[in-house]
Amino acid sequence: MSISFDTALGIHQQALSFRSQRAEVLANNLANADTPNYKARDMDFASVLAAQSGNAQRGNFATTLTNSRHIEADGVSLSDDALKYRIPANPALDQNTVDAQVEQAKYAENATQFQASFTFLNSKFKGLMTAIRGE
Repeated sequence: MSISFDTALGIHQQALSFRSQRAEVLANNLANADTPNYKARDMDFASVLAAQSGNAQRGNFATTLTNSRHIEADGVSLSDDALKYRIPANPALDQNTVDAQVEQAKYAENATQFQASFTFLNSKFKGLMTAIRGE
């Protein structure tokens, strides 16, 4: 009997990939906090996960294109619904929409969620190793 890693590991492999890509987007926002006219961006976890897990095809997630001018980040091959612009609470005079405190909080939250998925994935592998050894 063979083990299907997709079935055994669940969505956590895709979640780790998403969290890594989101960390790049959030770090890019922080790096451009003082760049005039820079627009802060973020990724929608539900859209990405639906696309990667195939649930979008089954109809479990409803996504809509909100703007035809949405662009993908370099190295991120996602649908237009995944990468969105953040709406600022307090717009700056130089049209920069990055709020450093919000970006740092989102980055810390993303890092915590990455660690949680990584820990869960690690425990899944330990469980598989225990099953293989027959302990």
